[in-house]
Amino acid sequence: MPQGTDTNAASVESPTPLNLLLVDDHTILREGLRALLELQPDLHVVGEAATFEEAIGLAVQMQPDVVLTDIGLRGRSGLLLVRELRKVCPAARIVLLTAHASEEYIRAGLDAKPDGYVLKDSGHGELVAAIRSVAAGRHFLCKAVAFRVLDTYLHGADPASNADPLRGVTSRERQVLTLIAAGHSNKTLARELNLSVKTIEKHRANVMRKLKLHNAADITRFALNHHLMAHESVDAGDAAELRNAVGS
Repeated sequence: MPQGTDTNAASVESPTPLNLLLVDDHTILREGLRALLELQPDLHVVGEAATFEEAIGLAVQMQPDVVLTDIGLRGRSGLLLVRELRKVCPAARIVLLTAHASEEYIRAGLDAKPDGYVLKDSGHGELVAAIRSVAAGRHFLCKAVAFRVLDTYLHGADPASNADPLRGVTSRERQVLTLIAAGHSNKTLARELNLSVKTIEKHRANVMRKLKLHNAADITRFALNHHLMAHESVDAGDAAELRNAVGS
């Protein structure tokens, strides 16, 4: 009797793999991630980006299921990228994959409202679990981040932090502070906000004097500590809105 086809086996279809977009400005890290993740039959990397702009372009084109992005990118922050990705591929789930483990960065990262937060020193299994969890509609924190969040919750914030250090800072100075912390140069801000470089420099000097900040690292730490990083961008629409709302 001739052998027939096993119709039961043939009717079982492999699950559609999750399409992933990797965003990190280190090529060797992206290549290593791709190699590791594609060992999983349900994961497929459809694109890699090194910059904010590349990530947005690929996200629009590929409409990935999950985006893995670092916080620190060349030019514009990965925290701002979370906000923009929500606009251009709203169905995508987003995981921050970063080396930043300090309380300031974790707080700023969670303010951006990603679907997951995983440290780069986490195990491969934890990252795969994060991808599958967020794709299934859940949120995910790696163990180290979850511990820090719980510790902060249990011990509470320092009462001294309740004072508002931005009370004496103008709206324009606050905007300049935040965008500089996100990686924009004085020249970029001048062009996109339709101000002179000298005016941007004046705002920057004023806010640094008021807040007793001494360098760019101080600016970034302050913005992270005060939940400013996740909500600012300087695209054309935002720049126009700022010019209408805030005088120079």
